[in-house]
Amino acid sequence: MLPEKTLTMITQRSIEEGIALEKGKHTKEYFDACSVIEMNELDMLRLSIEENSPVKVKSECGEVIVKAIVGIQELPEGICHIRQGVWANQIVPCRTYSTGVPQYSGFPVTVTPAPGSIVRGARELLFESVRM
Repeated sequence: MLPEKTLTMITQRSIEEGIALEKGKHTKEYFDACSVIEMNELDMLRLSIEENSPVKVKSECGEVIVKAIVGIQELPEGICHIRQGVWANQIVPCRTYSTGVPQYSGFPVTVTPAPGSIVRGARELLFESVRM
């Protein structure tokens, strides 16, 4: 059985995501910028996750395969970050707490190594979510 850990997810805009978005959501730049989870190095070590390897991120409402990287920004243990976009939207809870805005940050996710899994592109994820 693969190790798993519950972490607190933060999704937010980033410079990398913004620059890539200007080129389009179906570009390699957008894929490279947004299909990653930034994690604390110790959390990655405890889960035996090597940098740039695929992981499954699962929340109460969905799951997604993304590539794990050591956080570009400082992330305390137990916190992870996916840049806002198609991949993050697969796991963001739809509850709004009467604000009209989904809960983009501060929700629990389970992260599990996913060796051999493929990180799907934005188009594939969007078409799959429409079929559901």
